[in-house]
Formats: sequence, C-alpha cells, structure tokens
Amino acid sequence: MRIVSLLPSATEIVCLLGLQEQLVGVTHECDYPPGVLDLPKVTQTLIPKDASSAQIDGLVRERLETQAALYTLNMPVLEELRPDLIVTQALCDVCAVSDAEVQAAACSLPGRPAVVNLEPARLGEVFDCIRLVGDAANCSARAEQEIADLQRRVQAVAVRSESVTERPRVLLLEWIDPPFCCGHWSPELVRLAGGQEMIGVEGDASQTTDWAEIVAADPEFLMIACCGFSVLRTQDDLPLLRAFPGWNDLSCVRNDRVWLVDGSAYFSRSGPRLVDSLEILAHTLHPQLHPLPSFLPPAIRVPVQGD
Repeated sequence: MRIVSLLPSATEIVCLLGLQEQLVGVTHECDYPPGVLDLPKVTQTLIPKDASSAQIDGLVRERLETQAALYTLNMPVLEELRPDLIVTQALCDVCAVSDAEVQAAACSLPGRPAVVNLEPARLGEVFDCIRLVGDAANCSARAEQEIADLQRRVQAVAVRSESVTERPRVLLLEWIDPPFCCGHWSPELVRLAGGQEMIGVEGDASQTTDWAEIVAADPEFLMIACCGFSVLRTQDDLPLLRAFPGWNDLSCVRNDRVWLVDGSAYFSRSGPRLVDSLEILAHTLHPQLHPLPSFLPPAIRVPVQGD
C-alpha cells in the first residue's frame, strides 16, 4: 500500500503502526520521525517564512473569513506518487489542506485512493484515529497494541494524579500575539496531569483570550506551547509576553513557574506524542510525583524578567 500523509500527526500515526516503508509522501511540515524528512513533499504553504506571530494570526483570520486554507496540494507530485491511501484532517479549517481540495484530488487520481479523515477533539478520539488508520492500512492488530500501550501510560499518570489534594491553577498558552488559551485535548491533559486549566475547555477549540482574563485567572503555572512553533521560534515572542500589563503580578511570574515546550512537537499534534506531552506536563507540575521518562525532554523554565 502506498500512503500519503497530509498532516504531521498522521505521519506520526502511520510510522507508529510500522508503516513507514509504505509512506511515499508527506507535508512540508512533517519532521518526525526523522526518517520522513527525505520523502517527497505534497503540500506547500502560503505563510511567508519570516512572518511574525501577529502576521500569521492575521493570515489565519483572513482565510477563515474566505473559507480558504493556508496550505495547498502539489498535484504533480501527488499524481506521480500514485497513493492508495491518503490520510488527512478536517479539524482545523486553515492549518492543513482543505477537505474539499483533498476529496477533489482523490477523485482525479488514477485508482481513486481511499481517503481517511481524522478529526479528534479529545485524547480518546486521537486513539480512535490510530484505530481508523490501522483499519484502513490493514494493520488493526498492531493499532490495538499501540493504543493499549499509550493508554497504559495515560492511566499511570492519571492514577498518580489522584493523590493530588491541591491542584494548581494552570494556563496553557497556545499563542502569544495575540494570546490564545488552549483547546481540544490540552485542557484534558492538564487535568490528567494534576492541574486545573483556568480558561481552556476540554473538547472546545482554542480561543483568542483577552489578557485581562488571564490576569484575572492568575495562573500558578504558565505553560507556553505555541502551535506549530519550535522552542527557538517561541522564544522570539517572549518579550511580547513580558510586556503585557500586569505580567509581573501574576502568581506564576512571582514564583518563577513559567515554562516553555516545543509546541510543534508536543501539544499541537494530535498523534501519539500527546502522551509524551502529558508526561512532560505532569512532571512540570508535580516533579516529585511524576517521573519524567528518560526519552523525553523536560519543559524549559522561562526567565520571567528576560535574559
């Protein structure tokens, strides 16, 4: 079977299922596992490489109004790859190739490849997506095994968190300029890790959040996981965060509990590494209770006053 993935989380799911050798094409953003970096790219973005966070936000809002995606298919490459299965998504209206474009492309390709559309909003639904890809790629037994392993890790964190008597107030920030609270599975991860997300709602989309609401929530822990951004790219925006009024008065700032993680690798990808995200978050909130697996990087403490 020749498989094309149209989003990074789908690429990670395909590889988790032992199908990396059958993966023939990926997106321009797919970077994990490292072996997929050399595969043909079937998408391109309209976002300039040097765009600021505010400019990216403006482009996203503009595209939402026109119902146009920020990513497009490279049809000549896709036609040459002759996929049997295309794995895509309909969760975000602008952060991947539009469902309509994918369906039209599939209809135009020889052999009419099957299209699997992933649309998880909660952690359990991410596991359902792994099962869906496994069924489509004829490896259902492997999918069930991998899901069971992931669920065991989640349950281990959840059980340890049951002993937490005072859950800290947490804000998981998905964007800085403008601020966005977290959404979908992320508030659930905060709960499982032994915290209480102060603004984001489980299963709901992330939302633009007025800074005054963040000040009123007064989080004891601030986790910064900017969607699609690496640690280095996120660090560029930290001066903007520190310049918000009332920054120095936040409990998380006064107690030096502002943390940064790679939002591209963790939290924003609805694939198997959401369980990694949970373990990183749990260790950050309760390091004595939740050991960090040796294969995972710890969250990075952010200097609250700058370098």
